[in-house]
Amino acid sequence: MTQILDTSPSSIARAAECLRAGGLVAFPTETVYGLGAHALDAAAVRRLFEAKGRPANDPLIVHVASANDVRGLVARIPPHGELLAARFWPGPLTLVMPKSPRIPLEVTAGLDTVAIRMPAHPVARALLEAAQVPIAAPSANLFSRPSPTRTAHVLHDLEGRIDLVIDGGPTTVGVESTVLDLTSDPPMVLRPGAVTLEMLKGLLPNVRMRANAVEPGPQPSPGMFSKHYSPRAPLVLFKGPPEAALDALVARARQAAADGRRVGVLAMREDVDVFGDFPVCFAEMGTGRDLAGVALRLYAALRELDAAGVDIIFARDIDADEGLGRAIRDRLHRAASEIVRL
Repeated sequence: MTQILDTSPSSIARAAECLRAGGLVAFPTETVYGLGAHALDAAAVRRLFEAKGRPANDPLIVHVASANDVRGLVARIPPHGELLAARFWPGPLTLVMPKSPRIPLEVTAGLDTVAIRMPAHPVARALLEAAQVPIAAPSANLFSRPSPTRTAHVLHDLEGRIDLVIDGGPTTVGVESTVLDLTSDPPMVLRPGAVTLEMLKGLLPNVRMRANAVEPGPQPSPGMFSKHYSPRAPLVLFKGPPEAALDALVARARQAAADGRRVGVLAMREDVDVFGDFPVCFAEMGTGRDLAGVALRLYAALRELDAAGVDIIFARDIDADEGLGRAIRDRLHRAASEIVRL
């Protein structure tokens, strides 16, 4: 049975000892809850993959307590690595660098690169400092499901599969870290997040977004699969001008309800009134004027619709493709079972 711990020093010490002994501990970061294992313990890492049902070709992110801890985990620090760490660490930026032989191949999906970040959440930092080992940690959920932003989400997916979870309350960002590949020329954003492309260009003017399709085999970063972060009910996403997308969404939702299906809508607050008294289960993400709030609510809203037992979920794409909007759109597209382009 999975045990829930508070954030007291004694609980942190207990969780740290569990990690050193090869156990699995879920803990909050500023982005989402992570599921941690001793990153240098191959057996513990294999147990983590099994608990999540995660495919072996999907690499993990290694979390460190300080920038100094990176040197023993990489073969070399690429150009700009120290500059980026000084600017964005601790925080939601993951850097992909050539790996040291110390890192088990289980962590990196067999690749010769490793993804590393230093989280900002005080509980994550306290755990790393107490454990005195690097922690490999993907999101603390079953593979392909919406990431957890609170302890209840972790337990819903992983109760009985992991040893401990530290309850640090809701996370504060809500989407996973930005992943930046420093082994490519120019540096390449593999996964967008709260450290935006625009922020990175302030230090790396030539940085680019990865545009090519995912190839079979080991992935260069977590979160690269085309279908990911998905609710149990199929999600239909409407992409196009906001008014046309909303009109098409409403028409499709009414037809689904007429067919006897229980309809869920992942809704922007400004769209709710369009439905009138139409019987639909809403989960609000917030307003398009507050993208940070939308990012924070996204996964919780998807989980609320699943908990409500809906048969199908409809959503419209957000009308923003820069800054944090790029990360939200990425997650919505990967969560969708069908994308209707208008």
